[in-house]
Amino acid sequence: MLSRLLKEHQAKQNERKELQEKRRREAITAATCLTEALVDHLNVGVAQAYVNQRKLDHEVKTLQVQASQFSKQTAQWISMVEGFNQALKEIGDVENWARSIEMDMRTIATALEYVHKGQPQSTCS
Repeated sequence: MLSRLLKEHQAKQNERKELQEKRRREAITAATCLTEALVDHLNVGVAQAYVNQRKLDHEVKTLQVQASQFSKQTAQWISMVEGFNQALKEIGDVENWARSIEMDMRTIATALEYVHKGQPQSTCS
């Protein structure tokens, strides 16, 4: 009888150990699945951040190139405007010079007319 009780007790202990081992394995499996799901979720976020960073880097490089081109074009425009401004100044100088020459020519013409009118006309012809 004692031997039968001992065997029953050992059998129940073995069942409990097996049940406990089964639950331990299930808990490990569930924890592993949870960990993998969390890691996968984080990896998706990290991967998206990496993709976004690459896109931003590309956009920054493109913007730098465009800014450099715009700067060069602006420098050309400034040079053209300065040249145009200089040409306008030269035209203004030529205009002033032409007015000065015109005034001198009128003065000379007036003097010649005065001299011509002041001389007696010859009747030899």
